[in-house]
Amino acid sequence: MSKLAQDIILRPIITEESMMYVSEKKYTFKVAKNANKIEIAKAIEELFGVKVAKVNTMNCLGKHRRQGYTEGYTASWKKAIVTLTEDSKTIDFFDGMM
Repeated sequence: MSKLAQDIILRPIITEESMMYVSEKKYTFKVAKNANKIEIAKAIEELFGVKVAKVNTMNCLGKHRRQGYTEGYTASWKKAIVTLTEDSKTIDFFDGMM
């Protein structure tokens, strides 16, 4: 069963640090925890019509949280930093943020 691109790429990550890398054609996304680099690259190319040079991924562990007597952890998630090729066009969504 093949995964849909919308199921792999969950949302963009918009922070000061991630926006610094937009000029270098590096874009940051929250992705499905079970997605691999090849699936992420194909999903980005399908959704945005760009050429992906490489994908770096990292697992982000949930943070410890307390609320009164109750304590636990927030959900763990996976982050992908996608680098586009030199001749690829940029992702329009991020251009509107600059």
